Amino acid sequence: MLRWLLVLAFWALYVPVAALAGFPWTFLSGKVDFLYRLGMLGARTGVRLGGVKVVAQGLERLAPTQSYVFMCNHVSNLDPPIVVPLIPRRTSVLVKKELFRVPILGRAMRMAQLVAVDRSDRERAIASVRAGAEVVRSGLHMTIFPEGTRSPDGRLLPFKKGPFYLAEEAAAPIVPITILGTFEMQPKGYFGIRPGSATVIFHPPIAPASFPDRDALIAAVTAQIASALPEDRRKPSHS
Repeated sequence: MLRWLLVLAFWALYVPVAALAGFPWTFLSGKVDFLYRLGMLGARTGVRLGGVKVVAQGLERLAPTQSYVFMCNHVSNLDPPIVVPLIPRRTSVLVKKELFRVPILGRAMRMAQLVAVDRSDRERAIASVRAGAEVVRSGLHMTIFPEGTRSPDGRLLPFKKGPFYLAEEAAAPIVPITILGTFEMQPKGYFGIRPGSATVIFHPPIAPASFPDRDALIAAVTAQIASALPEDRRKPSHS
């Protein structure tokens, strides 16, 4: 627990300082790269303070100029601050629409082309998908945890269809990612961090157009992510 409290304390102190340093430059210059780098530095530093070593595999499979939709399994609160800083170049993410109402923060997120998620009705959900596709077409990556929540037992939960609509709409390759080790360090419901090593595996890109329908695409991405999981976690969870 002490390690997790240390990480939370660091982030609680770092975020206001980074905001004070990054927001004025971002708003004056109209560029978000400096603020983004500060965010990634804070994420990486917090993970290190938690005693987590990160090993990435498969990054050489990615083309430097291609925009991708990255999809990763999700078992721990550690997953986003571990995975997102590994993504080459800048990536967008999906954010609850309520956060865009926060003054200054909302403006910065819009400049960073983060995508507001609104699931209140079908039309707004479709609009969110289309906005995400437009961001990918503009040249950014998109990073998504398609299960929509953390798995309670380390096994894959059923994937939401929205991220696959997004990839199809953007005509962008999907890169399946398997993250290993974070469930042992901080499973859902555990308030603390056990020191250890996290391995992040970037699988070969998958072209949505290569599949006859969306269900086949979802099955292929699920199979790739599951292929690197321990044997007892490859079968889908029904939780």
